Amino acid sequence: MALALNWLGYASAALAVAGCAQSAIGAGLIIAFRGSEKRRIARIPSSPGPQPAVTVLKPLHGDEPLLEDALRSFCEQDYPIYQIVFGVQRHDDSAIEIVRRLIADYPERDMTLVIDDTQHGTNRKIANLINMYPSVKHDILVISDSDIHVQRDYLRDVVSTIQQPDTGLVTTLYAGLPASTALVREFAASQINHNFMPGVMMSRLLGRQDCLGATMALRRSLLERVGGLAALADHVADDAILGQLVRAHGKKIALAPCMTWTTVAEDTAGDMIAHELRWGRTVKNVEPVGYGLSAIQLPLFWSSVVLFCCWPARWALWFFIAAWAVRGLSALVIDRSLGRLTPAVYALFPLREWLSAAIMVGSARGQRVAWRGQTLHIRRAAPITPPIQPVEPGD
Repeated sequence: MALALNWLGYASAALAVAGCAQSAIGAGLIIAFRGSEKRRIARIPSSPGPQPAVTVLKPLHGDEPLLEDALRSFCEQDYPIYQIVFGVQRHDDSAIEIVRRLIADYPERDMTLVIDDTQHGTNRKIANLINMYPSVKHDILVISDSDIHVQRDYLRDVVSTIQQPDTGLVTTLYAGLPASTALVREFAASQINHNFMPGVMMSRLLGRQDCLGATMALRRSLLERVGGLAALADHVADDAILGQLVRAHGKKIALAPCMTWTTVAEDTAGDMIAHELRWGRTVKNVEPVGYGLSAIQLPLFWSSVVLFCCWPARWALWFFIAAWAVRGLSALVIDRSLGRLTPAVYALFPLREWLSAAIMVGSARGQRVAWRGQTLHIRRAAPITPPIQPVEPGD
């Protein structure tokens, strides 16, 4: 028994070392990304040249913390010609009042509100987008979730990226923005900022091209070529499926050189756990191998296993402390680049990682998730194969 525990401890130590290395490298990649973003902003002229017109699609579902702030950030873009289409599926949706206020506050903006309860498939967000689609005026589409906050040069960054050769889809990195300083919201934001973001940057470094739901930007011609929004109507992970379709058609998924923020609005620990379980089960069904390998991102969980298996060996305690220091320093570096510090989360990192490990275990079983008052059954998507006819160069 003692020998088995020792071997488990050594294996966990190897995983913890790998996790610490990934945390440090991921933090360095985010620092580099933010640094290049600041240098690019300094070089941007105040009067940009001609740019293609854009339609921004904003599917909404009720009011939520900081919703008006998030939507206003899209109304105040430094971009010459763009349209915003808001969509809801209920005539009594509480988001309608906010949209009408924005339309009144920004009369110079081309904004449209679509109210249509027609359902298409099981994904209500995609059904909403399908109902909004007839109102689209322009060729370049930017689909963005309701809780996303952006800077004034967001559209310029996205459009310049989509114009690069062989690029079919543009997405953006996003950080968690707690709607308040409540600890549960800081905890939920930590999962995004200290695990998800470094993981995304590491994945791209290794050659992966994932589509993130914060931004899905592409041309109408390409969207229609891959099957249109209807191709996503029965998938919970619509962003991942769209990314697979674009890659199958021979186009790249590019990361725009700008940061966006998603509102973290969970009120209770139960809300946070339910949200993370939904996310975990969704990713597990789309990318089961990648999701399993993401366990390496929990070095404090693995180092605590080392502490348990090898106690009372003094090196195990120092190993745990060293892993905590590396994890905390990496998080501090990321938070400084985002302009906010979360010392309470650093102190509770072991608890945060044990919770994340429990979420992964809970995600391994079960196919149902609760999303915006709807219970959905996640089905594993069939492999997407390339089409017989390639996409035309201009798409």
